[in-house]
Amino acid sequence: MSPLTDQADSASIRQDAFSVFQAGIAAADPYQAVKRHLVPKLFGSCSKVHLIAFGKAACAMAQAASEIIPPGMLAGRGIAVTNYENVTGIDNVDVIGASHPLPDAAGLNAAKIIAERVHNAQQNELVLVLVSGGGSALIPYPADQITLQEKIATTDLLLASGATINQINCVRKHLSRLKGGGLARLAAPARLHALILSDVLGDDLSAIASGPTVADPTTYADAIEILKAKGVWDQVPINVRGHLEQGKLGNIAETPKPGDDAFKNTGHTLIGSNSISVNAMLQAANNLGYETKLYSDHLCGEARAEAEKLVIHAKALTVSQPIALLAGGETTVTLKGNGRGGRNQEMALAFAIAAEQQGLTGNWAFLSGGTDGRDGPTDAAGGVVDRNTIQRMTQAGLNPIELLENNDSYTALKASDDLVNTGATGTNVADLQIVLIQPAP
Repeated sequence: MSPLTDQADSASIRQDAFSVFQAGIAAADPYQAVKRHLVPKLFGSCSKVHLIAFGKAACAMAQAASEIIPPGMLAGRGIAVTNYENVTGIDNVDVIGASHPLPDAAGLNAAKIIAERVHNAQQNELVLVLVSGGGSALIPYPADQITLQEKIATTDLLLASGATINQINCVRKHLSRLKGGGLARLAAPARLHALILSDVLGDDLSAIASGPTVADPTTYADAIEILKAKGVWDQVPINVRGHLEQGKLGNIAETPKPGDDAFKNTGHTLIGSNSISVNAMLQAANNLGYETKLYSDHLCGEARAEAEKLVIHAKALTVSQPIALLAGGETTVTLKGNGRGGRNQEMALAFAIAAEQQGLTGNWAFLSGGTDGRDGPTDAAGGVVDRNTIQRMTQAGLNPIELLENNDSYTALKASDDLVNTGATGTNVADLQIVLIQPAP
């Protein structure tokens, strides 16, 4: 095979991978999801509707809702809080930009505005809450005695420790006034209904955006145990430790549990999820002529370890026709170096290295990307690698293994032109993975 033919084949299969990824993102379109599920019966006999949206998809969701709710029913202007990249103007809605994944003062101010609006809702009114991924960081409202910086420091420690999203959320719920059912508690006795775009595997409503409108089954004791198990308890700010310990002793009220009166007038509708996006990718790959196989609809674990497992699985396949192995999930990265990257970029780099070491044959491409368009603290959504990736990195004078060990996947993938850049997508249903393999000629 000539070098030009090889390059053309690699470019073609990479484009297929990107097309499949885009199909997954499109299936999580928040505007269309709200249009499908926000039906007049949700308003019931309510005199007014308070429109509250937060998360990476807040603007698109609020736009759709504002087009459906009769203007005369809106109780003042709506509120939408989203990450800075996704801010767009919406008629009759105040849009507030805030920071993600680490919260900032703008998010704190937005959380206070939401809390006041919800608390003032009357018994015959509806609080319509539009929830999407990222909501935990975007509306931080720390409990008494805890500063925003102390909460940020705690979140930062958990992110770097390799904690799962559920573990992080458990801790955040017990440091917050809104999370873990706090928003529902504030809304009572008004009616509350949430339309939820899930970024959590398994769609546990108590975990999405740290469950501000649903009961919280976790406890202060659970939060303490997580921090200790991750080895960061002694590094957590003293005020945070004190708050959690007082909560465990019963001196501070627990988050509202199932059966609490706060949930007498609440309802929820799941309008989008990772599994819906994975199914859309299966269909898109099939339309491109690939034999499709679901590898996992709950991919989790350490990103580099999962990449190696995926390579071993792919190598064991008999490839007599083009095959697509598809997955959805949310892996983790335990930071040991000081490089740049995110879990998707780390997984892509680790896949390329493992494929080289394991001798994966055929014309292949692997893409791992975040549906929100942002992977870690970088401008990339993830990475897409192929059989020539390692060669491109070494020709650029880089050592891929050393870069992986330094958690510097961004530098490696940028040098090999393997970053996936979509820009902010306006949605978030966790991550998607695509392995495409075509038979060797």
